[in-house]
Amino acid sequence: MPPRSRLHRLAGLLIASLALLLAACGEPPADPLRVGSNVWPGYEPLYLARELGAYDRAAVHLVELPSATQVMHQLRSGNLEAGCLTLDEAIGQIARGLDLQVVLVMDFSSGADVLLARPPIETLAQLRGKRIGVEQTGTGAILLDGALRAAGLEPGEVKLEYLPVDQHEQAWRDHRVDAVVTFEPVMSRLLADGARILFDSSRIPGRIVDVLVVTRRAAETRGPELRHLLAGYFRAREVMRHDPERANRLMAPRLRVSPDAVPALFEGIVLPDLAANRRLLGGRPAPLEHTAQELARLMAANRLLTVVPDLAGLTRDDFLPGQP
Repeated sequence: MPPRSRLHRLAGLLIASLALLLAACGEPPADPLRVGSNVWPGYEPLYLARELGAYDRAAVHLVELPSATQVMHQLRSGNLEAGCLTLDEAIGQIARGLDLQVVLVMDFSSGADVLLARPPIETLAQLRGKRIGVEQTGTGAILLDGALRAAGLEPGEVKLEYLPVDQHEQAWRDHRVDAVVTFEPVMSRLLADGARILFDSSRIPGRIVDVLVVTRRAAETRGPELRHLLAGYFRAREVMRHDPERANRLMAPRLRVSPDAVPALFEGIVLPDLAANRRLLGGRPAPLEHTAQELARLMAANRLLTVVPDLAGLTRDDFLPGQP
């Protein structure tokens, strides 16, 4: 081959290589990690982090949905990589074949989930024959089960109206229900409307836990975004602790209350700090994994699951701030 031809060929190869390199450098960044939740005070530190500017929009996108039912649907549909759920909801999705891992314990309910009744109903026993609104999720079923057991009632002795949480308030005001299993911020508004608390989650301790779950695929491929997400979450928690006035002012609009009313919404909720999360999620088996296994057996006994899923390796603590 003549020298000039070889030079032309080498030049062509060089140009092609540079073109491939430039194309690789010019590839658009991966889509942000999509994290879904409904409105619940225990999830608010995520949104507070967003208001504080802790999240790079190219890395994290918070998706606000009307109910936990929608969060689960979007996780199953592949439209979310992560979501805020109660532990029993996460177990239910795993039982349906969705491969999820828990990367954060967000809160424990200790009185925050309630059964409210309309006057003149004053006791649990008076619920016999009444219409009770409840979300068709594990949390709703577990709280209702506890309330009915305390009342000595069988499920068939009440009339259940399955309603997503975003319909609880309207159903109450339309007199479609005599009682409702709900939580904040709906609870405060219905109490102001004359509702009475007949039962709450403090009477079934440890059974209602909120967690942040991610698909196993996201856990394996989106580590930097997950660490960014949790770093922002704990930054927001620090602001809640050290500058509560600012935090309440920023959280109030989403919770649809005045800033002065925000602290009351967190009554009955325990938010584990970073050290507690390390204890709950670390180890094999992790303490939360043991809790989940007990809860899964309880759910199966109450016909909330048809089979107890394998929960080995449910938790991960390596995305928490300060972890290697």
